[in-house]
Amino acid sequence: MAKGFLCKLALVAVVIGLSAVLSVSSNSEGDALHAFRRSLSDPLNVLQSWDPTLVNPCTWFHITCNQDNRVTRIDLGNSNLSGSLVPELGRLEHLQYLELYKNRIGGSIPEEFGNLKSLISMDLYNNNITGEIPRSLGNLKSLVFLRLNNNSLTGQIPRELTKISNLKVSDVSNNDLCGTIPTTGPFERFPMTNFENNPRLRGPELQGGAAYDSGC
Repeated sequence: MAKGFLCKLALVAVVIGLSAVLSVSSNSEGDALHAFRRSLSDPLNVLQSWDPTLVNPCTWFHITCNQDNRVTRIDLGNSNLSGSLVPELGRLEHLQYLELYKNRIGGSIPEEFGNLKSLISMDLYNNNITGEIPRSLGNLKSLVFLRLNNNSLTGQIPRELTKISNLKVSDVSNNDLCGTIPTTGPFERFPMTNFENNPRLRGPELQGGAAYDSGC
C-alpha cells in the first residue's frame, strides 16, 4: 500500500510540475503579446479581449493556440492598427502564422523575429514599416510565405534568405530597397513582379556583373 501511495504522489508531482511549466510558458507568451498590445493604437478595439491577468492568451480573440496552449497564430490583418512591432514577439517559439497585413504599423522589423523558428507565414504587407530586412530572418527554415510588399523598407535583400529552401513566396515590391536581386536558392523561381517599384533595386545579380550592394 505504501508503494502505491508513493506512486500516486509521484504522479501528482509530475502533473503539478507539467502544469507549472505550461503556465510559465503561457504567461511568457501572454507577456510578449501584451507588450505588443501596449505598442499599438487600436481605434476599433479589436484587442479588447487581450487581458494580461488571464493565465494564458488562448482565450483572446485573434489568437490561435495548439493543444498545449502555445500560441501558433496571430491574425490581426486589416484591423486599422498603428504603432510598432516589438522584439518580445520573438519569444513566441511555436508561432506559425504572423498575419498583420493592411494596417498602419510602422517602425522596423526586430532582429528577434529570427527566433520564430516555427514560422510558416509572415504577412506584414501594406503597412508603414521602415528600416532594413533583418538578416536573422534567414534562420526561419520553416518559412514558406514572406510578404513584405507595400512598406517603406530600405537596404539590401539579405542573401541569408536564399538559404530558406521551403520559401515559396517572397514579395518585397513597392519599397525602397537597393542593391541587386538574388538569383540563387528559392529566388530562382520568383517572378520579377515580386521586386518591382523599388527605384534603387538593380536587376538580377548575375546580369551585367552588378555588385550585390550596387545602388545602395
